[in-house]
Amino acid sequence: MPRRKRNACSSSDGTEDSDFSADHTDSSESDAHANKNTRLTRSSLRLSQNSQDVKQATDQDESPPRTPTGNAHSSESDIDVSSPNVSHDESLAKELSLRESSLAHRPKRRRFHESYNFNMKCPTPGCNSLGHLTGKHERHFSISGCPLYHNLSSDECKVKSSTRDKHVEERTLTHSQDDNRHSTRHQAPAERQLCYKEKVTEMRRKRNSTPLKEHKEKYVEHRQAHGASREPLLENITSDYDLELFRKAQARASDDLEKLRLQGQVSEGSNMIKTIVFGRYELDTWYHSPYPEEYARLGRLYMCEFCLKYMKSQTILRRHMAKCVWKHPPGDEIYRKGVISVFEVDGKKNKIYCQNLCLLAKLFLDHKTLYYDVEPFLFYVMTEADNTGCHLVGYFSKEKNSFLNYNVSCILTMPQYMRQGYGKMLIDFSYLLSKVEEKVGSPERPLSDLGLISYRSYWKEVLLRYLYNFQGKEISIKEISQETAVNPVDIVSTLQSLQMLKYWKGKHLVLKRQDLIDDWRSKEIKRGSSKTIDPTALKWSPPKGT
Repeated sequence: MPRRKRNACSSSDGTEDSDFSADHTDSSESDAHANKNTRLTRSSLRLSQNSQDVKQATDQDESPPRTPTGNAHSSESDIDVSSPNVSHDESLAKELSLRESSLAHRPKRRRFHESYNFNMKCPTPGCNSLGHLTGKHERHFSISGCPLYHNLSSDECKVKSSTRDKHVEERTLTHSQDDNRHSTRHQAPAERQLCYKEKVTEMRRKRNSTPLKEHKEKYVEHRQAHGASREPLLENITSDYDLELFRKAQARASDDLEKLRLQGQVSEGSNMIKTIVFGRYELDTWYHSPYPEEYARLGRLYMCEFCLKYMKSQTILRRHMAKCVWKHPPGDEIYRKGVISVFEVDGKKNKIYCQNLCLLAKLFLDHKTLYYDVEPFLFYVMTEADNTGCHLVGYFSKEKNSFLNYNVSCILTMPQYMRQGYGKMLIDFSYLLSKVEEKVGSPERPLSDLGLISYRSYWKEVLLRYLYNFQGKEISIKEISQETAVNPVDIVSTLQSLQMLKYWKGKHLVLKRQDLIDDWRSKEIKRGSSKTIDPTALKWSPPKGT
């Protein structure tokens, strides 16, 4: 077959293009003139390429079939397009035909799944998010699918994946050869099963139960170099057979999580829990909470509303509820009136419960920073009782020994009980404890947006009630503070917001605005006294020491 030559192209002004070279065997002027007539200019070639690309996009299904070598069955593929005897139009047509055949069978560029978000990154330090532990995906965004975290490379994961697929095919083929497998299920094991059992036993027997010194040093170096950012080295810890079983389980779990992620049931990258199932409610979360990663990457958490344990699925929650003996928070019940109760829970005595309570609260609070260091705090949990137990309404926490006399460190009303008066009940209960302690209290700053609104509404109500019942002529902020246990700074700020504090002749005067008092009184009568704290129902004495 004669060697195919490529024509030299010339620019539009007649000069030869330096990007192409031509092999001329005949130096005669006639041949050179003939070759010049068969050359394509750059502009004509580009126009022909663009038109051919459009044609390829519309007529791709009508392309000729491929040969085993990847080329089409076409007679033009063997024609020397640089022959000087071919006209200009013929040469152009053959050049386009060759390009059509090559483009028609060009393999499509591999595309990633449309649901991948390339702005996300794997949390493992030094990982570029490429590859997957299963060997079946191009990228990963969590530790469960990170090859680097599992001390593997992307190529190793692909090799292990192909090996696992071969084993599955072999096992399927072996089972298909058993014609009457169900009838022999309760009989003696087959010969191949006995051989496989002996093989596994021999593999486990060969393992050296005492690691060598160099292995121990290798483990220590790996732990010191990477810490918790990498999986510990697992070689020589158990037999190769058991290690491979563990690797298969890891890959299968990672593959299941990847399928859930593609279906939208697992949040990507942000580790944001979107919803929680809490009792008979399904609540949308507002903020991120630092739950463990294997729970945080799930889009939904299931929680026991009594012990606050969090779980991954409805099945686990159902099994837990069948054996959970808790029907109310731990600790002492210090208040009960009707169906409303308040329990005092010590963070030192009931650490797990208080930590779970803080993690739950962080889903609805932006400024909360306390999660695990709960021992210096007391938690006062308000519940509403029915025939199934005491359901969590809200809570507030306070330091056991506060140098700034904060009577609340963190306060939360569960979303399903908001705008029903429970927030004011929690605030009123915190000030009731301050009155029993004979102290003046104030909430710890900063307050959340909803918390600030609730506290300002409560302070306004307390001041208007005090002025409604006050019969004297002179009043002082100190007396109001001692009577209500509200900090004087909070009293002054509330009076200023109500425009009831004036400065006149060098003195601050408190104005008694009767219109505001009458308006509050009418709303108080309409609202009733169902959502109020009764001081006589409190059975509590201040704790002594810690």
